[in-house]
Amino acid sequence: MNRFERFPEPHGEAEVRYLDGEFRILRPGSFVRCAVTGQAIPLDELRYWSVDLQEAYSGPEAVLTRVKERPAG
Repeated sequence: MNRFERFPEPHGEAEVRYLDGEFRILRPGSFVRCAVTGQAIPLDELRYWSVDLQEAYSGPEAVLTRVKERPAG
């Protein structure tokens, strides 16, 4: 998402494509779910995600948890 795009008005879970440094909204909504905790993350507060796994995270602790879960390689 870039600074010229507006956040969608509809409530509910959004479908998002995570890119390097931004994300694109595929289906409008007001939040996404953390892949680790299941917590709803408002789109305007979304700061952490994985491009490779296409997952959102609620914070750095959730990112660390996911990194520890993945096998090295």
